[in-house]
Amino acid sequence: MTALPSAAVGPDAVVWASGALTAVVGLFVAALAYRGYRRNGAHKMRALAVGIGLLTAGVFLAVVLATWSGVGAGLVLLVRGLVTVAGLAAVLYALLRA
Repeated sequence: MTALPSAAVGPDAVVWASGALTAVVGLFVAALAYRGYRRNGAHKMRALAVGIGLLTAGVFLAVVLATWSGVGAGLVLLVRGLVTVAGLAAVLYALLRA
């Protein structure tokens, strides 16, 4: 078995692939939570689905779009942080809602 050349898989590709995998798995978990909401009508599950979706796929999409638009690294980090806070707020709402 021959090894891949080191240039074939660069650090940027690994970062992008791991982010994309996180987004896909997060969307799957969010879909399961949303399915629980649809089945039982539990609004907590809907908020949990939104929170998980934002924390995984939302952050990935926001970073990709911000990077693609050519903004600076500081603004990319700001966008990532804002989406993360929104996702955590949705999860907190799901956990604290009576």
